[in-house]
Amino acid sequence: MPPVQRKKDTSNLSENYVPSKTSKEYDQKKSSSSGGLICLSILQVILTFLIINFAASFFLTETWFWGYEGKYTNWRNWIPRREIIFSEAELAKYDGSDPNLPIYIAMNGEVFDVTAGKHYYGKGGGYNFFAGKDASRAYITGCFETHLTHDLRGLTHQQIKDLENWAGFYRDHHTYYKVGRVVHPPIDPKTPIPPPCNDASAQKSQ
Repeated sequence: MPPVQRKKDTSNLSENYVPSKTSKEYDQKKSSSSGGLICLSILQVILTFLIINFAASFFLTETWFWGYEGKYTNWRNWIPRREIIFSEAELAKYDGSDPNLPIYIAMNGEVFDVTAGKHYYGKGGGYNFFAGKDASRAYITGCFETHLTHDLRGLTHQQIKDLENWAGFYRDHHTYYKVGRVVHPPIDPKTPIPPPCNDASAQKSQ
């Protein structure tokens, strides 16, 4: 009787199968490629939405941000910069008299670049007396000749609060922006408080 040939047991091949290194690398590359395509698709959707949004805004309001103008539409506020510290003498150089320099004003110690409004703050402008100095008191009192100083002594709590509103106006402006601070020497307490003027002008219009 001829010998019986036994069939090789292959039932456990699938359980004991170990994929080769090449197979693993292929699966990893395939997975990475799929993830990259998904990210690219998401970016395309976001970009398309932004383009449609900006186009609709400009078509309906003639502005790119639905009529909003503030610090978030001022590209300079998105650029990290080191705060500049000025002395009063250094700040005075930026009074608009030199066309090669920017125009700075100071508000309660904060220095703002107002070069974009040079027709107001530049040489010959209606508010040129604010340029190159911290004239905080004049913003509140309207005494544009005798109160061009940072001396706030004698002002009321409400007046100080109004001054902070002015500072907020410059911080949140769509073209003006903060560049640093000015350091004032201490005020001698014996120095007389600037007296009120009889012909105070109307407060500066925003």
